[in-house]
Amino acid sequence: MAVGTGPENRPRSRVLMVAGTHGNERNGPWLLEHWGQRPHALACAGLELELVLGNPVAHGRNSRYIDRDLNRSFEPSLLANPSCQELEVQRARQLIDSHGPGGLSPCSVALDLHSTTSSMGNCLVLYGRRPTDLALAAGIQAELGLPIYLHEADGAQTGFLVERWPCGLVIEVGPVPQGVLQALICRQTQLAVEACLAVLARAQAGSLRLPPSLEVHLHLGSLDIPRDGAGQPEACLHPRRLQRNWQPMAPGDELFCTASGDALPYSPPPGLAEQTVWPVFINEAAYGEKGIALSLTRREIWAVPPAWPAALEHLAEGLACGT
Repeated sequence: MAVGTGPENRPRSRVLMVAGTHGNERNGPWLLEHWGQRPHALACAGLELELVLGNPVAHGRNSRYIDRDLNRSFEPSLLANPSCQELEVQRARQLIDSHGPGGLSPCSVALDLHSTTSSMGNCLVLYGRRPTDLALAAGIQAELGLPIYLHEADGAQTGFLVERWPCGLVIEVGPVPQGVLQALICRQTQLAVEACLAVLARAQAGSLRLPPSLEVHLHLGSLDIPRDGAGQPEACLHPRRLQRNWQPMAPGDELFCTASGDALPYSPPPGLAEQTVWPVFINEAAYGEKGIALSLTRREIWAVPPAWPAALEHLAEGLACGT
C-alpha cells in the first residue's frame, strides 16, 4: 500500500489495526490475514491501513501470552526499563518503534481487535477521556449503537496498547471460547471496524457529524468470586447473572452460587452502597488469574462538546489515503 507525503515531505500516518494481542483469540487474526490477502474484502473508506499481528509467538502457541499480558505491557516506565526483557515488553517496544507516531511506518490511530468468553456482544473499550477517542466512539455508537466501556482510574490494570497512540480504542466481541473461530464473531468485528474507518474518513473530509450525547459505562472497580483462606473458590457466578452484561444489578440480586446451589446476593463494595451498577466482562476466562469475576460500571450520558469532533478532524487530516 502506498504511503502519501505530508508537509515537509514526511510520510503521512496510517491506521494501525492490531489483532492477536492475546494469542488465543483467533477471530481477529484470521480476519487480518483475510484482509491482507484480499484488501477489497474490507471497506476501508479510502484510508491506508497497517495490519499487524500483535503477539506472533503467543499466537503460534495458541496461548494468551508468553511472559506477561501484552495488553498490560505498554506502561511507559516498563518500556523505559532496560532490565525488563520479557517477550511481551520487547514486542511492545517493537510495535512502538515500527508503528508509533514517530515510528518507521507511523500510525496515529490504533484499533485493537479482541474477543471475549463473556457475553459482551459487540462493544467498544476506551481507556481514559481523550477527545479523539471519545469522538471516534461517539461516531461508531451513532452508527451501530455499540455499548462503550470506559476503563480508567484502576491502578491494578494499566499499560494498554491503544494508550500509546494519539487515538485508539478496543473492539471487543463475544462470547466465543478461547482458540475458536466463529462466523458471527468475525462478522460483528468487521462491522465495527468498517464503522470506525467510516467515521475516520468523515473526520478527514471535515464532514464529521456526531450525536448530541454519548452513553458510556464508567468503570468503578472489579469483584472476584468468594474464596477461602487458601484462595480456593467457595462459589461461582450465578447462572442468572452470566448472560447479563450491560444489565443493571442492585444490592440483594443473585450474584454467586455455592456448590450446593445456594444463591449469594450482591453486596456492594465500600462507596457503592447507594448505586445501581451495570456489570461487564462477567466470567471472562482470562480474568480469573487477575482475580476478576466481573467489573462494575455506572451508566452515564454525556453531552458531546464541539471540542471532540474538532480534535478528531485535526488528527485525521494527517491520515494517508489509499490509491
